[in-house]
Amino acid sequence: MTGTDAARDLERATLDKAAGENFPVAPFFLPRPWRADLMAVYGFARLVDDIGDGDLAPGGADARLLGVSATAAEDRLSLLDAFEADLRRVFDGTPRHPLLRRLQPTVRRHALTPGPFLDLIAANRQDQLVGRYETYEDLLAYCALSANPVGRLVLAVTGTSTPERIRRSDAVCSALQIVEHLQDVAEDLARDRVYLPAADLKHFHVQEADLAAPSAGASVRALVAFEAERARRLLDEGAPLVGSVHGRLRLLLAGFVAGGRAAIRAIAAAEYDVLPGPPAPGTVRLLREVGVTLRGER
Repeated sequence: MTGTDAARDLERATLDKAAGENFPVAPFFLPRPWRADLMAVYGFARLVDDIGDGDLAPGGADARLLGVSATAAEDRLSLLDAFEADLRRVFDGTPRHPLLRRLQPTVRRHALTPGPFLDLIAANRQDQLVGRYETYEDLLAYCALSANPVGRLVLAVTGTSTPERIRRSDAVCSALQIVEHLQDVAEDLARDRVYLPAADLKHFHVQEADLAAPSAGASVRALVAFEAERARRLLDEGAPLVGSVHGRLRLLLAGFVAGGRAAIRAIAAAEYDVLPGPPAPGTVRLLREVGVTLRGER
């Protein structure tokens, strides 16, 4: 296998993860240029999360492409530093990593700025240093780095950014991040991360040890229901974004909102017991939520 083939396989392995997301990344009904640009943005976001989560093989192909030594490759902060340096080459030079080379035409075509991409890297740096959040406001500040930039990039790529749409998009993206945290409580705890605010754990008399149980007790279920309701309210706050645009973009954004709503319903259907594994919505439920969202209902 040539170096070009290996890089192409590496790129495809990351992009293929789009199928497992809670929301549609670049569905078939979008114009081909939008799909290409959205997949380029997704590839960046997915890879930086994989670095931050330690999901890359130490000293593997990604590290070599980024010019990181085998010893330093085990240090996620070193990999994130190298990834940021390669991101800056997207804006001024030739990046090394194939996913960043894929991103460069998108950046130039839409005059994207480094800010949202740097925020996503900053969120993953924060994950290496901060494993607990004291308050809901602290968690929302994290979401502003880890999730909201993705929605802002979608608006920028589709040429639909306005201050009001950005505000609504931020609400949707923060909600989707919170829902993902609720689905992944057990997985996050295994990474020594707890995204349920400490103040809320205390209010519901939940100890971290309770989150390691095979299934959730009454207090944990009450806590998850409380956080799910917060996410639902954020989705409702952001939902008017869907009605502010037209055509196929409207359907895409409805898919984002509906994905969050369907996931919350799946969590509720599991009686808020998220500890055995992520409750996932079925296709019928998701399509039903898309229809509700397009009609502007709640």
